[in-house]
Amino acid sequence: MHTVPTEYLIRFGDATVCFLRTATLLAQDRIPTTLAPASTPAHQIFDLSIFVVTISGGIFLIVGGLLAVALLKFRARKTDPAGEPAQIYGSTQIELAWTVIPLLIVVILFLTTARIIFAIQDAPKPTTALDVTVIGHQFWWEFQYPKYRIVSANELHIPLSSGLAHDATFLKLTSADVNHSFWVPQLAGKTDLIANHVNSMWVDPQRPGLYLGQCAQFCGTQHALMLLRIYVDTPEQFAAWITHQQQPARQDPAVAAGRRVFETQACMNCHTISGTPATGRFGPDLTHLMSRETLASGTIDNTPANLRQWIKSPDTFKRGALMPAMQLSDKQLDEVTAYLETLK
Repeated sequence: MHTVPTEYLIRFGDATVCFLRTATLLAQDRIPTTLAPASTPAHQIFDLSIFVVTISGGIFLIVGGLLAVALLKFRARKTDPAGEPAQIYGSTQIELAWTVIPLLIVVILFLTTARIIFAIQDAPKPTTALDVTVIGHQFWWEFQYPKYRIVSANELHIPLSSGLAHDATFLKLTSADVNHSFWVPQLAGKTDLIANHVNSMWVDPQRPGLYLGQCAQFCGTQHALMLLRIYVDTPEQFAAWITHQQQPARQDPAVAAGRRVFETQACMNCHTISGTPATGRFGPDLTHLMSRETLASGTIDNTPANLRQWIKSPDTFKRGALMPAMQLSDKQLDEVTAYLETLK
């Protein structure tokens, strides 16, 4: 069986990871798509796109049909006289038609699009709405829930909106560094995250489950692996998740050696773990790290083996990631991995 040379994988590592990631998503039927809307903004965008495609398709059929008729009816024949046929100029009706009709189509599309944009942007905020602050980093996502005083990373949990509990989630979007773009196609359109500026968007998901998204603004080397995972929970599931996230980090004496490694190395300068001296803000909050399904912003599964390798050499999975290799010994790696495994 043909195998890919190691040097090829290294040279084109980012493209290879992206290809494998896409193949995995295809196998799981989890490719983000605008064709399966699951919230009000996404439905409105989908309906608008169908309207635009219908009009564009009609124009294509009319123009293509007339062109086909002209090519067949007026094609050159052996019996035709030499030279060009008679030229016809000055048909006011035809000139008005090909000027006024396209103008009307453009006006209709403009007004329809503007109406949808304002309908989404100006939607009233329910009193029961959940507020979440989203901060884009190179190359991960920070989620703050001010009402509940909790912070998470890369995996956003929001409640389901239903007829009995018509809740919505309003997101305040900003950036800690360069421009990013928050895009979960099944829930809403793209919105940019800009440093020192707050944009906003809202979603009211109508089906529970996992929705995938992507940073849609090139933000650096690992832009393609700045993935989004949105978990839409039932009210009961969301309440249980909030309660769990509000708990301080577990303190297990059995992994005290790993905690000591974490607190005596540079780890605590970048990461926060509640109930410990670690209060760094440059990296994701690790208080409940093992409650997340993935590492490195959705790049790899959150397993002990992947976690250990991520600590040892982040470039293995995400070349260009700003987290440095910590140069820990094998013993220290085992100890700190065992400690982090207890943060559930």
